[in-house]
Amino acid sequence: MHALIVEDNLDITANLYAFLEPLGYALDCAANGSVGLERAVEGAFDVIVLDVMLPGMDGLAVCRALRERYADPTPILMLTARDTVADRVAGLDCGADDYLVKPFSLKELDARLRALVRRAKGRQTRAVLRWEDVELDPAAHTAARAGVPLRLGPTAFAILETLLRAAPDVVPRAGLERELWGDAPPDSDALRTHIHELRQKLDKPFAVPLLKTVPHVGYGLVSHARRSC
Repeated sequence: MHALIVEDNLDITANLYAFLEPLGYALDCAANGSVGLERAVEGAFDVIVLDVMLPGMDGLAVCRALRERYADPTPILMLTARDTVADRVAGLDCGADDYLVKPFSLKELDARLRALVRRAKGRQTRAVLRWEDVELDPAAHTAARAGVPLRLGPTAFAILETLLRAAPDVVPRAGLERELWGDAPPDSDALRTHIHELRQKLDKPFAVPLLKTVPHVGYGLVSHARRSC
């Protein structure tokens, strides 16, 4: 599980690293809201742990920006020292999925994070993804464009699924590699090979290309009105 921790208390962050990393979490962190928002948008995280009281941009503003400005569906668990009903409602109203009051049990935090990710993956698995004339059904493991089945290998299928979930945004190369292979990606040519396979099946037989490469950044899907390779 790849988690982003946005927390300005260094002791809390250190405790989270010490507890969660041995459980198999891959962690990234930010100590203020602005940096946290930037990393959340650029990365490919399974879940975000977001403190409410942050220097500069607070956690509520970060959460609201992710949901409204970037339409980011990543599960968010908010941490706060405040325990009033109004505070909890404010966090949930801005788009948080769960709420934990400090001080908290690390075991409970782990359980809540795993539950959030399970629910999110369950929703994603059931939904049929669509972009332009492309459809992908994660549960049935089928994909088609303009009604024509796309016979993709497992990795090319996973790439297309990731790009469909992000469309029209560009997925950074590092985030795509992490989504496919975790923290142990193969050699640098592996992703390029699978992108080539996907382009051959997704674009080559059709008049309008959808798969876009942004040099030195990553990959994305474009609309028919803004086609680009």
